[in-house]
Amino acid sequence: MNLVEQFIKEYHDRYKEEKHVYENSIEGTIKKVQDALLDEKFLPSIQLKNLFDKLLRRARYPMEVAITGQFSSGKSTFLNALLTKDILPTGITPVTSKVNFINYGQEYKLKVTYKSGAQEYHGVENIAKFTDQRLSVEDIKYLTIYAPMEILKDISFVDTPGLNSLSEDDTATTRKVLRDVEGIIWLTLMDNAGKISEAKVLEQYLENFKDKSLCVLNQKDKFTAKQIETTTSYVEDKFSEFFSKVIPISAKQALESRVHQKSVLINDATLNVVKKFKESIHENLDMTNFFEDEFSEFKDEINRIKNRDNSNDYKKMQESNISAVLDFIEDVIRPAAIESKAYTIKKELRSICDILVKEYETIVGVYESLESILKEQEQIILGALNKIHEKNLKKLVSVFNSLEIILEEIAREILSNIKRVQKYRYKEEEGGFLNKIKIEKHQYETYDIDSDTIYKNLFYDDQTIDKMVVKSMKLLKDIEIMVAAEFRDVYDLQERAVKKWQEPYELIKKHREIASDSEFANTRMFAAKVYENVLTRYKRAINGNITALRKKFAYFNGIFSYSYRQTTGVTISHFEQKIAYEVAAFENDPTKFTVSMPNEDEIFERLQANFGFDKIESFLTSDKNYIYKIIEYAKDEYLKINIDRSIYIREKKELYLSKLEDIKDIKNSIV
Repeated sequence: MNLVEQFIKEYHDRYKEEKHVYENSIEGTIKKVQDALLDEKFLPSIQLKNLFDKLLRRARYPMEVAITGQFSSGKSTFLNALLTKDILPTGITPVTSKVNFINYGQEYKLKVTYKSGAQEYHGVENIAKFTDQRLSVEDIKYLTIYAPMEILKDISFVDTPGLNSLSEDDTATTRKVLRDVEGIIWLTLMDNAGKISEAKVLEQYLENFKDKSLCVLNQKDKFTAKQIETTTSYVEDKFSEFFSKVIPISAKQALESRVHQKSVLINDATLNVVKKFKESIHENLDMTNFFEDEFSEFKDEINRIKNRDNSNDYKKMQESNISAVLDFIEDVIRPAAIESKAYTIKKELRSICDILVKEYETIVGVYESLESILKEQEQIILGALNKIHEKNLKKLVSVFNSLEIILEEIAREILSNIKRVQKYRYKEEEGGFLNKIKIEKHQYETYDIDSDTIYKNLFYDDQTIDKMVVKSMKLLKDIEIMVAAEFRDVYDLQERAVKKWQEPYELIKKHREIASDSEFANTRMFAAKVYENVLTRYKRAINGNITALRKKFAYFNGIFSYSYRQTTGVTISHFEQKIAYEVAAFENDPTKFTVSMPNEDEIFERLQANFGFDKIESFLTSDKNYIYKIIEYAKDEYLKINIDRSIYIREKKELYLSKLEDIKDIKNSIV
């Protein structure tokens, strides 16, 4: 393998894009969508990143099962039985006035979350003072209990105040909990089951949750097998629309049996010795004494637990029927919860995509609206440019007419200074004395042009023609100034339309928190710089049109203002030569030639020819006069700029459309 091949291979191995393989799970789906939507090309927001973190935590979070019911139904005792430990306080009065979230933790502790957002931690043994309705607990929002119990790794229990709490806020909180959890256990006492008051509560709060609801009839230990069977059948029939299953239990028996199970007792003893060990470390006690005393006692305790007879505990647990509740959670609630959670999270992922699509559609709309404005302005701008020509056509004709009057005035002055003069010609004739040749003198009439008087009258005495020329050039200058202003007005039409577009978009903000801050910042920047990126092209073009207009005026002004005297002289010389030619021809052959006096039309036509008046007429009054030509060029240039800027805007828009389509594809991949 040569060096080039080796380099290519190493480069390929190092930089080739490896296709990531995601787990076939809801967590894998989240990660797949997360990686796609957090791609740098989308300039993702920190809020979107945080949302995916929350979704991942939610996917990993144990399913939540709410325990609810009317007060004094034994909810706390039941939960203690499930947890195999007296964690929650119990009593005759409704002591649980706050929602308690019971989650897995490496040690027992209590987190109190206040309505203000403040949080504080306490020992779990202090829970009573934060849950008892008889105490002042109004400022507390909810409690979170952490316990190192295996069951909590898979299930998070939510102990609610119940649906007949004295606090409307607590009842509302309970209703929200029931809507959001994966499973609901409705706890009621066997002797209360089926009462009208309970039926009303169920109709009000649980009619939509049958698929995830279980009814538990507590205190079965107080009734006979026949009574239990009768009550269970009655509740199954009467409340079939609210519950998937009805299970009679004895929370008391379950708690009594489970707290004495060997595994539970061993776990408690282990936690206790670990706690003492940590305290010893913090207090810098002699570790030798700890292992000699505390650890030795711990080993003895473990041996006592292992050797004790727990057959009676096992029997009590069987009688309590608590395992039926756990089986229902495992066999019914958990599969439904997993499916429900996957469905809900996928729905939320699609919703995230929908939100981002809408936000990108908003950004695309910014560019599309500017694109539309440029397109809509075309006819307006072209129409405004056409009107410039239409409005000034008569004024140009007026200038042309004033120039014709100047030529007419010059022609009249020339004509008025052509004088008749007598001249003589001499001719040799035969037949004189002795037939000798004699020279005869013949008088004839010719013409003389008094150029000095013409110049004096036209240009020197009262400067009539100069004044007329200045006046005509001023008319033309006024047109130039007016047309320049009208060109600026055309640009102002474009600028006002674009500035009107710009105003709201300079301040555009994302509508939803998870949208990209950077994308909207870039959009605001685009709007803010629309003058530099779009309008300057139009302004530069308009200024160019005005410059072209001024050059045309300067050119014409130079042609006419600085040549009318010379042209007058050339015209006089022409007729002087013409008269001279006629005189010479006449003297040579008077029978064939005559000497004619120029008329005013001849003089005028000669002046026009010498001035190149056909070009002046074309410049000022033809269908394609100089303003028309400038406007036609301006229109062509405007259309080219409009196409160029529309392409520029479209290219910007296409970047966002591409991202928008990518997000749609990401959404479609969520199955």
